Amino acid sequence: MSSISGVSSAGAIAQPESKKDADQATLDYDSFLQLLVAQMQNQDPLNPTDATEQLAQLASFSNVEQSIKVNQKLESMLTLNGLSQADAVLGRTVTSGDGTVTGVVKSVNITDEGAIATLVSGKTISLGAGIKVE
Repeated sequence: MSSISGVSSAGAIAQPESKKDADQATLDYDSFLQLLVAQMQNQDPLNPTDATEQLAQLASFSNVEQSIKVNQKLESMLTLNGLSQADAVLGRTVTSGDGTVTGVVKSVNITDEGAIATLVSGKTISLGAGIKVE
């Protein structure tokens, strides 16, 4: 009998936070753009912003944009990883960490809280750390 622990703990935990972080980063990104545009529109024509400072601001802008893209790709990878892990348990026997629930997996529902397996018996089990898969 083989045992797989932590079937979806990484995806289940990281996915909601990554979505939340991406939303927060988008707000920060939009705010950064608004501030940059406002600063350029309202600068003193007799004392314009130094070119070096403008380049630093544009580099910061680029870094923020790239960070958002990386976060979106990571979120997509975590989702695909969760789907792959869910597919791996379909039709297999799972046992909860405390041993109280055992059965063959009929379907898997992936939610923000993680993957929830529905057993043939109708019971559900959270596919998290500590479960056994046979």
